[in-house]
Amino acid sequence: MSYTVAGDWGTSNLRLYRIEDGAVVDRAAGPGIGDLGGQTPDQVLRGALAGWRETSEPRAIHLCGMVGSRNGWIEIPYVDCPAGPATWAAGSARAMVDRIPVTIGAGLACTRGSGAPDVMRGEETQIFGAMALMPELASGRHLIALPGTHSKWASVEDGRVTGFQTFVTGELFALLRRHSTLTRAAADDGAAEDDAIGFDAGLDRIAEGGHLLGALFETRAAQLRTGASGRWALGFLSGLVIGAEIAEILPAATGTITLIGDPALADRYGRALAARGLGATVHTGEACALAGLALLETP
Repeated sequence: MSYTVAGDWGTSNLRLYRIEDGAVVDRAAGPGIGDLGGQTPDQVLRGALAGWRETSEPRAIHLCGMVGSRNGWIEIPYVDCPAGPATWAAGSARAMVDRIPVTIGAGLACTRGSGAPDVMRGEETQIFGAMALMPELASGRHLIALPGTHSKWASVEDGRVTGFQTFVTGELFALLRRHSTLTRAAADDGAAEDDAIGFDAGLDRIAEGGHLLGALFETRAAQLRTGASGRWALGFLSGLVIGAEIAEILPAATGTITLIGDPALADRYGRALAARGLGATVHTGEACALAGLALLETP
């Protein structure tokens, strides 16, 4: 049967989807752009597609993510904001794997009000995909958040991304968890509910006016002086960094926030937003990415 391939190729992972009649019928995976093991990107892609190609060739391949970065397959210039789906798609690049056409989506760039530059690669595909899945997002003003290693908060107006801001919340949490003295115990130290209790306590600490750098060591002190468990400490640390991110975005946050990403992480952001009186709707990153990659198809 005729099929196309959609792929999200980031630094750590390659995720491929076999699309037949608009539906995902199979998945494949491979190494991320940051760990190709001495192979070229096209060699890795051939290997990941080998099983599907035994019976038939895909009509086309559509990719997004770090595959289009300076360290990827082809460095694709960023598309400047404001940008709608057509402008973004026009900035994509073309390549070939054997005789199969490959389209690689561009990233977006903007200049924030402070004059500082910001960039994204991969998240824009999910944003435009979300607008394709939910046409109401393509009309009026909306704030779309994509939690992750580098969280993105994008302002959308009448179907165009007008600007965005990046927060290194996920990366900071991972570094503090693995390489600091703040969390002395394993994650399974303590009752299951300790994580949620600690998370809410971290949110409250920031909401009451606490500054992140001043509050971080309380994670360690609580374990030493009050007997707080490792689960509580990790939850508290998560609440602090997510709470600080939400606090910074509050002046721009109105109405219901659209969250795109992993459901468990999006749930945490939803709780953090609710604690500040804001509503949120959650959509999976995979569904939005696939809808965005479909916009790269040529007639």
